[in-house]
Amino acid sequence: MNTILITGAASGIGAATARLFHGKGWQVGLLDINPQALAELSTELDNAWHATLDVTDAQAAERAVQAFCSLHNGQLRLLFNGAGILHCGHFEDIDLAEHARILQINVQGLLNMTHVAFPFLRATANAQVINMGSASGMYGVPHLASYSASKFAVRGLTEALDLEWAKHGIRVADLMPPFVSTPMLSNQRFQAPVMRRMGVNLGAETVAQVAWAQTQSRAVHRPISLQFKLLYWSGQLTPAWMTRRLMAWLSRE
Repeated sequence: MNTILITGAASGIGAATARLFHGKGWQVGLLDINPQALAELSTELDNAWHATLDVTDAQAAERAVQAFCSLHNGQLRLLFNGAGILHCGHFEDIDLAEHARILQINVQGLLNMTHVAFPFLRATANAQVINMGSASGMYGVPHLASYSASKFAVRGLTEALDLEWAKHGIRVADLMPPFVSTPMLSNQRFQAPVMRRMGVNLGAETVAQVAWAQTQSRAVHRPISLQFKLLYWSGQLTPAWMTRRLMAWLSRE
């Protein structure tokens, strides 16, 4: 039986992923900090298993993963680490506590979930972890400094664990979209210049489709959208100073 456990499931990319995998016949587990939206999505998906969770709470994360996996013979086919937050603005204008919160959720929360899920992934054939990375993990993005830093961490963890966990038969990958039209982005009071110039051209459903494709892929990084694929692959071939100049131009105020 194919099972997927999704953090950040109540809205945006997490919800789109839940709907898609549920429609494909997978057993879906929903985790989010928003209990009302989570319950509504669960009802929509034939009363899918769900639990309210703050991913920064390691003990609560362990209880949630155990509860879901205990319903499926202690197995977990796919962990989708979708929980994350964003705060756009000038670095010095954002409270230090908010910078810390971004790292706590985007990095520590992902570490918590991945660590506690390991024994259930190891017990499952063809198991996989898919992390929500970002185009912001390719080069540091002005006005998204701590968010960008968090996605660099996700990228590094993804690369390391994909190699380290190969002996357990667990694949680890990240999705790297540019800006996606989700509530997280639409609720920003400050629009980074790079957003205005690159545009917000992706929907959550597109990212969910790539997550589905990734279940059959050996790729480690999945850049999403033609625009960012061109930037990503050119960044692998061109000198770093050219990428720096491009980012400076895109981010000029």
